[in-house]
Amino acid sequence: MIQTDILIIGAGPTGLFAVFEAGLLQLKCHIIDALPQPGGQLAELYPKKPIFDIPGYPSVLAGDLVTNLMEQIKQFQPGFTLGETAETIQKLEDGTFIVTTNEGTKHQAKAIAIAGGLGTFEPRKPILKDIEFYEKEDRGVDYFVKDPEKYRGKNIVIAGGGDSALDWSIFLSNVANSVTLVHRRNEFRGALDSVEKVQELKNTGKIKLVTPAEVVGFNGSERITAVDIEVNGARMKAECDYFIPLFGLTPKLGPIANWGLEIEKNAIKVNNALDYQTNIDGIYAIGDVNIYPGKLKLILCGFHEATLMCQSVYNRINPGKRYVLKYTTVSGVDGFDGTRKEAEKAVVKSID
Repeated sequence: MIQTDILIIGAGPTGLFAVFEAGLLQLKCHIIDALPQPGGQLAELYPKKPIFDIPGYPSVLAGDLVTNLMEQIKQFQPGFTLGETAETIQKLEDGTFIVTTNEGTKHQAKAIAIAGGLGTFEPRKPILKDIEFYEKEDRGVDYFVKDPEKYRGKNIVIAGGGDSALDWSIFLSNVANSVTLVHRRNEFRGALDSVEKVQELKNTGKIKLVTPAEVVGFNGSERITAVDIEVNGARMKAECDYFIPLFGLTPKLGPIANWGLEIEKNAIKVNNALDYQTNIDGIYAIGDVNIYPGKLKLILCGFHEATLMCQSVYNRINPGKRYVLKYTTVSGVDGFDGTRKEAEKAVVKSID
């Protein structure tokens, strides 16, 4: 049983920043996310695209923002349950909660913060015959690259035209025996440097590029041995060990919708006048997953909501105990790992 003060469901930017705000209050956090790495949409969909409305950053790449948030919360030592979905919840007599994932991992927390963005993300799957068979038991269809070493020395076919398809094609070109990138158009929607790098790798023979084309079928009785690709009305066969379609993610509220929370327009209603608590005492919703009058689905709004949520959880866990807000420029930041960040102290010295 994993025990924590605040169980955060969703490792996007709002969930990650909540760890920092909780840490300032000496509250421990653990995060559950269905994706295999922290960052949510920022990491999975557009890591190399710039964001222009983060305070203090005229421009910051989405992936760099995730990296910075992870560095910011490192000293508060959050726990992570990644690649699993929060499925069931039970409220105990003492007011704590037990949350169990689809893999059976149990978590006990004094408060729950749902920060799942637009919900759990499921891969957009191509409509292909027998794809359900090949996506099970490591038979050759993967929708995420969880461990690149899995593909070392293998023949890989990647389908897609965005940042994820480009970036993984580039990365796996140095791991796999061969990489074939298939896209239905000649044009790619991705970072310019990634497109240029794929062009360079194609020119040197490290990536085989097939456009405009689509994967239309599989070969292999026990697992994938090759895929059929349609190119300008003709068919070709590409031998492969793994087919990785990277067509983005589809957001869904998922099992949380069955937790008894008040739902409106596929979002969770909260009390925005106070602390972003839901209709269930002790369960909060912050970031894009919530809804209230005047709601704006912006990262910076999620940061604000996370801050007020953590203050409310502190009061919930410590009834009657008064917390005196101190600016970090004055108080510094004490991590759970024994580290301390603080401004340099003024030097006391007389001037002759």
